Amino acid sequence: MGGVRPLMEKRGLQVHRPIPWPYCGVIMTISPLSRFRKRSAPCCRTSLQLALIFFPSEHNALSLMLHFPVSLKLPELKKTDEVTLEIKDPSGSVVRTFSSKADEKFRRYDGGPRPSALLSKAKGLNRFVWDLRYGTMPGIPDVRIEASWAGHKAAPGKYTMTLKSGAQTVATDVEILANPLYPTDATTYTDYHSTMLAMENELATMHRMVNSLYEKQKQLESLLGSLPSGEKFAAIQKDGDALLKKMKAWDEDMVQRKSKAYDDVENFPNKFTANYIFLINQTESDIPRVNQPSRDRMNELNRQWASLKARGTEILDKDIPALNKRLWDAGLGAIWKD
Repeated sequence: MGGVRPLMEKRGLQVHRPIPWPYCGVIMTISPLSRFRKRSAPCCRTSLQLALIFFPSEHNALSLMLHFPVSLKLPELKKTDEVTLEIKDPSGSVVRTFSSKADEKFRRYDGGPRPSALLSKAKGLNRFVWDLRYGTMPGIPDVRIEASWAGHKAAPGKYTMTLKSGAQTVATDVEILANPLYPTDATTYTDYHSTMLAMENELATMHRMVNSLYEKQKQLESLLGSLPSGEKFAAIQKDGDALLKKMKAWDEDMVQRKSKAYDDVENFPNKFTANYIFLINQTESDIPRVNQPSRDRMNELNRQWASLKARGTEILDKDIPALNKRLWDAGLGAIWKD
């Protein structure tokens, strides 16, 4: 039988169905369970263990499935107890973190990122699937962008997976091997990973700045609307109106807030960050390679971002503090929201 089944059976892993080679984006070697059980206590008294297998998804893309039993001999985890899974790359950098607790700050909206998958923690066998991707890129609440927010797929190499619950920790190493059917060499994998990660991190920086400035913009708008009338506050009102106009102009260059449906783009053109995430989506490929047109477009957008970032930084570091000083001096408070 072809595929990776012989490889898995050789390592003592149960195979539910064969995985033919054409479907394999990666191959994984798995450490035996005995190597990463908690060694400070016998197996029967260890509440957390970790077992790994991999399988093709409905879209013929490989994912990593984790099984972690919560021992039947120990008390059930409390509702408030948290289980976390941390995945690190060969350099020790965190690739992704999962938790049994939902992100309380997450808010679902059309055209935005999906919530992070949650770890289950019921007594008995628990199953979790890692799609081999880096973390989801952050969105902008209520800003619809028709794009994928998923991070890129992890490159071949050794990864460390650490499962924690309270004082208990278990860990194991997994290795993603390059698909032998791909012509991609180690240098190309590294270049692809570094390029994709740099763009994803840059988009996250953009959206954090947009979200921060938008919150301050709304607070400034509310503050100006409540300013007392009279000559005493006329100068502050004028400067505040000018800053508000400047903040709105920057925000409108960064994002399109009027699109509410998939075809609204015909009337409300996408703005800068939408163009940037489109580049990320178009550069991603199951055969990792960054072509020259993608590099050219990335360089073009990065030059535009340098100018937009400078404008945003000026508002944050210069304009808002200057207005805040005048507001404090007048006994009116300040713009403080992050």
